[in-house]
Amino acid sequence: MAKKGKYVTYNLKQGKKVVYKGITNNPKRRLEEHEDSGKRFTHMKVTSRRMSQEGADKKEDRELVAYRRTHKGNNPKYNKDDDG
Repeated sequence: MAKKGKYVTYNLKQGKKVVYKGITNNPKRRLEEHEDSGKRFTHMKVTSRRMSQEGADKKEDRELVAYRRTHKGNNPKYNKDDDG
């Protein structure tokens, strides 16, 4: 298990629209990976303070559940369509 305080949650956004929710321990590297993969987005926004990987995973799951509640059961564009 990773050290406490190493991970953050983040959103990829296209304008104001969230197109991906995720976690990372290196936002700069992860941003480059998303750019290299061809995802279309305008910016990345970190949405949490640093926390354990377990805490970040749980927060991401909660955020995806809340997102689906307000988006007809759908995940953001680039997240997989399953619940986790």
